[in-house]
Amino acid sequence: MTATAPTLPTPAPQDPTPRVREELVALRRRIARRATLVALVLVLVLLGLSLTALTVGSATVGPLEVIGALTGAEGTTSFVVLGLRLPRLALGLVVGAALGLAGALLQAVVRNPLASPDIVGLTGGASAAAVLAIAAGATGAAVDSAALLGALVAATLVFVLSGRGVTGTRFVVIGVAVAFLANGFLGYALTRASLTGARSAFFWLVGSVGSAPWGDVLRVGATLTVVALVLLLARRRLSALALDDDTARALGAHPVATRVVAILLSSVLAAVAVAVAGPIAFVAFVSGPIARRLRGSGPALATATLVGATVVVAADLVGQHLVPGTLQPPVGLITGALGAPFLIWLLVRGERRKESPA
Repeated sequence: MTATAPTLPTPAPQDPTPRVREELVALRRRIARRATLVALVLVLVLLGLSLTALTVGSATVGPLEVIGALTGAEGTTSFVVLGLRLPRLALGLVVGAALGLAGALLQAVVRNPLASPDIVGLTGGASAAAVLAIAAGATGAAVDSAALLGALVAATLVFVLSGRGVTGTRFVVIGVAVAFLANGFLGYALTRASLTGARSAFFWLVGSVGSAPWGDVLRVGATLTVVALVLLLARRRLSALALDDDTARALGAHPVATRVVAILLSSVLAAVAVAVAGPIAFVAFVSGPIARRLRGSGPALATATLVGATVVVAADLVGQHLVPGTLQPPVGLITGALGAPFLIWLLVRGERRKESPA
């Protein structure tokens, strides 16, 4: 009779769930810290640019004089700061923020870095309708309403022609076609305008924050605030769009409906910004990619909002003070000159990724 060796007890498998949870918590903390740091840096940059915009000009104003004017001191300095420079700065901030959020939101829900309001026809539709309204003699809220209607018509065309899902390359290609169609209507609107109306429309089409009544600032700021609150309440549904549609549905989300609502919100933001400042080129397009690179992950909507405001204010300062000669080009010319090379780089980068071996 042979003795059998005692069998050692088999250790129970360890549950990996606590470790996975710890890693997820640590990852979320790192992402939150980076997002906070990036936002803080952008806010500090915006404060520096704002102070520069309020102090530098044909009449130099010291920082203490700016503070005095902002706190209620009267005099020539108060008129220069509060009457001339502050409205222009405020319009640049809210328009840039609205365009930055509109572009980043559209790119996030469509899942394509080329999907921005100025690329896929939303800005073009708003511009064509606004120019038709300007040619007819409309001003103020009437131009806003026309721009919003034009953007919504362009968005509806893209929805219908893109098919179910409203995402991917097809959406961008259809949007580019709609943008060309909008340009055709824009040319027609210019031919129907009087000489004075056409001149006003041409200046408006360049994109400028030079003429900045406080009513325009309030309209854009109020729209931006409402859309931001809606997106904050719907942040979980927006987060689900980072997954594929089948997975999002399995989690109880409604990806197509959420995407359509998000695109409509992007259209509203772009239309209101275009109505008061004209189609400032490429701000909506570049804000999202810059914000995502700074953040490192996620749609980075809040970061893109700050990036858009920074781009417009910085470009306006460049146009006012750094371009040689007496001509002060509008902010749209500066952003267009900087945004076009960025678009080319993004397209070349995408083609290189496709050609690289897996």
